[in-house]
This record gives sequence, structure tokens and C-alpha cells, in this order.
Amino acid sequence: MTIKLLINASYFIVAILFIQGLKGMSSPVTARRGIMWAGAGMVLATLVTFGWPGMSNYTLMVIALGLGGGLSAWSGTVVKMTDMPQMVALYNGMGGGAAASIAAIELARGETHGTVATSLAVLGGLIGTVSFSGSLVAFAKLQGIMKKTFHLPAQNAVNVVLAAVAVIAGAGIVAAGPATTLQLVVFFLVALALGAIITLPIGGADMPVVISLFNALTGLAVGFEGLVLNNPALIIAGIVVGSAGTLLTQLMAKAMNRPLTNILFKPITGEAQVGGTGIAGTMKEISALDAAAMLRYAQKVIIVPGYGMAVGQAQHKVKEMSVLLEEAGITVKFAIHPVAGRMPGHMNVLLAEAGVPYDRIFDLEEINGEFSQADVALVIGANDVVNPAARTEKSSPIYGMPILNADQAHNVIVVKRGKGTGYSGIENALFYNDNTRMLYGSAQQVVNEVIKNIKELMA
Repeated sequence: MTIKLLINASYFIVAILFIQGLKGMSSPVTARRGIMWAGAGMVLATLVTFGWPGMSNYTLMVIALGLGGGLSAWSGTVVKMTDMPQMVALYNGMGGGAAASIAAIELARGETHGTVATSLAVLGGLIGTVSFSGSLVAFAKLQGIMKKTFHLPAQNAVNVVLAAVAVIAGAGIVAAGPATTLQLVVFFLVALALGAIITLPIGGADMPVVISLFNALTGLAVGFEGLVLNNPALIIAGIVVGSAGTLLTQLMAKAMNRPLTNILFKPITGEAQVGGTGIAGTMKEISALDAAAMLRYAQKVIIVPGYGMAVGQAQHKVKEMSVLLEEAGITVKFAIHPVAGRMPGHMNVLLAEAGVPYDRIFDLEEINGEFSQADVALVIGANDVVNPAARTEKSSPIYGMPILNADQAHNVIVVKRGKGTGYSGIENALFYNDNTRMLYGSAQQVVNEVIKNIKELMA
């Protein structure tokens, strides 16, 4: 009894560490500290679990921790910042898969038959499996292993049918008695298919929201399995992750002005879309020298980073350029859209890595009113988040989504790798505006050329 009390007291400390860590991660200034707090909580929860009464298989536990910890430490060290979104999706999927595995083992044992725990195990297994397969599809799409979109005929009908079959199979496990092998195989295979098929059509600006949604589902599944095992650490971790992920998903969906149902059932697919009326005008190219001159003699510049900056690994060059402009007396600010990049906070992470001061980085609500006062809006690899069609083109998939008002700047320079529509597949009306000039090439190479020309102009 004393040991169990000590373990539960330790789990209470773990809860405090998790909550403190989550609070720290809410701000870039304290994010590193928050990660350390949460990490300390996870280490404590893992170590304390070794002392749980009746625990066995210590050798397998140590081997599993060594393999998992070693692999994650290595991958976390070598991963490129451009690959961070897919790593987040992959790790999130592993959490869902772990919860589903716990459910499968408990249901196969049959010891919880006829109890609430059976229902919780089924719910956790369903949600965890959907998160697992959906996150793996998201990883494959972001990594370029899978085509950006794959839309089944009657996609939504297939989703509904699979969900109904999964629920019926789960209800059968709860009601009919100890689960048979066939029941478990059917249940988990249908859940795997559901998660994958829901995610296959999703691309573009919807992907960060979907990753956040799967994060919330993983937390929910872990919480359910914690109740099944009567393990406070799993319950606490699941509640914290699930609630935080749910809140973040809601905030991001609101930022896009797209209900979650639209994101799942009417996704931005990534297929080329121009809009119902087409776009008038032509894209006008600019040289690095002319772009440098436009920036050098501006009074206010707003930089809008997007995934193209991440792909080109240009964040350090962008920071160098901003410092040069500030030394010339030019006001420089960074504008971040909530869904810029491929995961929540992607651009903030890149800019923080490059050392851009936090007080230069502004969210959409803070910066949007200043674009009309900016001499130059420099858009680096962003598409949907600056597309004016979101305001005017009702046939566009992003119609109604709040955007950064880059088009309202006196001049707009867009750094873009080519003339294609990009990841989302939606043509951008901004690129055809009279005040917009296109600067083609890899972001790092292009910004480096601009920096050289700015230095010559300042000499």
C-alpha cells in the first residue's frame, strides 16, 4: 500500500510537470523550458512505473525503452527542420498505435468483458488506430512518398460506411462476450482503413489542422487506455494531450474559417484549381537586383514566410537580410499565418532557430492592419495564406479563410521556385496583381543574391 501511495504521489507530480510544460510551450520565449518540464515528467512517470505492484517483464521493458529512446534521440538530432512536420506526424502516429496495441492486448485477454472497461478499450482502440493509420498517411504525403491526393469515388459515403462498420464491430465485441480473433482482426483492419481513407484526399492548408486533430485523437485514446489499466499517468497524459490538441485544432479551424467537417469531408485536395472565373493578367518577373533596390529604399518591409522558405532552408539568410535592412533604418516585421507551413507553429520554429527576435514576429490579427502602410511585402514560399481569392472567389476552396493582407502593400515581391500552383494546387490571384513581382528560384539562393545586391547598394 505504501508503494502504491508513493507511485500515485509521483503521478501527481507528473501531472504538475506536464501542465507546467504545456504552459511553457504556449510561448516561444518559454517553449524550451516547457519542453524540459514535460520531458522531466515523462522520465519520472516511466521510472515510477517500474515499481508498480505486480509489474514483470523488466528485461523486455528495458530493451523497448532502449530501442525507442535511442531511435528517437537519433532521429530528433538528425532530422532537418524541413522534415519536422512529417516527424511530428510519425511520432503522433506511434502514440496512437501504442494506445491501439494496449486495447488489442486487453481485449484479447478478455478479462474486462461485460464491464465499462471493455467499452473504453474498444473506444481507445478505434480512436488510436484511426490516428495511427491517418498519421502514417500524413507522414507519407509530407515526405513525398505518396501522391498528394487520392480521392475515392463517393469518398464521404465510404468514410461513413467504414465508420459505421467499425462502430458495429466494436459494439459486437462489447456485447457478445470475450472477443474472438476474427472479431479483433475485422475491427482493427476497418479502423486502419478508416484512418487512411479519411486522410488520403487531404492536402494544402488543411494538413496542419489534420495533424493537430490526430494529436488530439491520440491523447484521447491514451486517456481511455489509462482508464482501462487504471494507470493515472496514462490518464493524465491523455487528458492533457487530448484537450490541448482539441483546443489547437479548433483554433486553427477557426483561423481558416473552415469547419472541421469541411476539412475532413470537403478537403483542399491539392488538385489544380483556378476558380470559377479565372484570373486576369500575367505574372511579372523581377531580378534580384531590382528586388534588392526595392527593399533597400523602402521604409517598411513585412516578410511573409511559407513552406518554400523551409524547403530552401532559407531562414538564416532571411534573418541576415532583415538585419541588413534594419541597419539601413528600415522597419522590418514578420507576419505569420496560423496555418503557414505544414504543421502548427512551423514558421515560428524556423524563425526562432534562425534567431529572429520574438518581438519582430506577429500573428495575423496583429499585423494585418499594417500591410497597407508597408512599402514592400516580401512573400517567401507562401501561397494559400496570402491568396486574395479567399475574400472574393466563392468557388475557391479557401473562400472565407482569413488571409494575410499582403496584396494591400504598395509593392509585393513573391519568392517562388517555379510557376506551378504549389502544394495546395490553388492558383493564387496575388501573383497576377499589378503591384506584384515574381522572383523565381530556391529561397536560399534567391535571398542570398538579394543580400549581395543590398550590400552593394549600401556600400
